[in-house]
Amino acid sequence: MGTRWGVRRSLLGIYLNDHLAAAMTCADAARRLARAEADWAGNGKLERLAEEIEQDRAALLQIMASLGEPVRRVEIWAGWAAAKLGRANLNGRVVTRSPLSRVVELEAMRLGIEAKVAGWRTLRARASADPRLDTGRLDELIAAGRSQITRLERLRSRAAAELFGAGEPG
Repeated sequence: MGTRWGVRRSLLGIYLNDHLAAAMTCADAARRLARAEADWAGNGKLERLAEEIEQDRAALLQIMASLGEPVRRVEIWAGWAAAKLGRANLNGRVVTRSPLSRVVELEAMRLGIEAKVAGWRTLRARASADPRLDTGRLDELIAAGRSQITRLERLRSRAAAELFGAGEPG
């Protein structure tokens, strides 16, 4: 790939930095949700998910280092800033937390984890041609992501049913 401002950028590096920005955003959202909804979720469920998501971010950083792909801090911070602006959504409340926030945030986290698992799968496919990638570790990350999705979906379904009622039309 060509250079921009004198820095060579590979497509893989761009891809991994995009995933890193998303991982940072997802980890931040998970910590915030765990603080706001700990009592509702119970048994430390959201706290554990937040810890796992942070560990996955650290795993991505290790993979990037093993591939020799540098972290592009400007892109990471731009993604972080965009996520902060995105939190200013209109969910019916200005000062207090809206009951809709729980559902929307759980759905956003689930989408983030789905994307993370897709990223692990992409790296897993590349691992057959790149010995720097540990296929066993990638398989573990994929399985952990699937578990996170399952647990989040249980919480999301419960939150949606509590807010909107089970089986009630629109």
